[in-house]
Amino acid sequence: MLLNIAQDQHLIEKHGKAEGLDIKVDYQQLSGGAAVNEALLSGSVDIAGAGIGPLFTLWDRTKDRQNVRAVVATGQFPYYLISTNPNVKTIADFSDKDRIAVPAVGVSVQSRFLQQASAQLWGDKAYNRLDRLQVAVPHPDATAAIISNGTEISAHFSNSPFQEQALAANPKAHIVLNSYTVAGGPNTPVVLYTTEKFRKDNPRTYRAFVSAIAEAAQFATQHPQEAAEAFIRVNKSKIDRTLLLKILQSPEVKFTVAPQNTLSLGQFLYRVGAIKHNPVSIKDYFFEDPHIASGS
Repeated sequence: MLLNIAQDQHLIEKHGKAEGLDIKVDYQQLSGGAAVNEALLSGSVDIAGAGIGPLFTLWDRTKDRQNVRAVVATGQFPYYLISTNPNVKTIADFSDKDRIAVPAVGVSVQSRFLQQASAQLWGDKAYNRLDRLQVAVPHPDATAAIISNGTEISAHFSNSPFQEQALAANPKAHIVLNSYTVAGGPNTPVVLYTTEKFRKDNPRTYRAFVSAIAEAAQFATQHPQEAAEAFIRVNKSKIDRTLLLKILQSPEVKFTVAPQNTLSLGQFLYRVGAIKHNPVSIKDYFFEDPHIASGS
């Protein structure tokens, strides 16, 4: 949403001009944290947007080298694990007959949340117990599968607005798990991140980007109807406008660039051996800026 608003209102260009720069902005859409991470490391993109799970993977992988860290959060919003199998009420009910769609198996934030939930239920040694049931499917395709009941996919660890669309369209679809429950409260699932080199070599562009996203967060909070229109325009979306507005005005949703409740996932990933470095504080995996002072 924040990137959509920035694109729609040319906010990065606007703040670039305030820094004395003429910034040309290119937006590229990739599916899954693994693809996003590879694009950042290859230099195909300057700033990446993906889940906090892929960020921890790349932060760990590039520590003391490219030193990838997060720039800003994109807000707090829940991710729902949805199933159409009436026998599945909790994650303990999944069987070999179920297939759970995620953007990237074992790497995406949805997959990481499911691993964290598994560890909470069965213990750290069984954190990847449900990995074998996961399949990598882009959100639009997975949502279509949940709505139609026409494929092997019986569950989807989703995000807005796809999860709300599926729940509204298929009476059999129900929530099995809320990411807020896994994290112990509202948290930041998606962040924007970059390399230390980009930040160091482009300080004015970096400042313009942070200012633009911060303005977009303020706009989304204060003007949800206009934010919804920006989302629809940028994505050429056919989503029901009333449904979208309901999502934006949900008490579970908060648009802010300050991260919330992210550290526990990183420490979990270290504890089970998924990453080699243990994040001790938010300053380990976020670039230090005033807006993260209140983050967690």
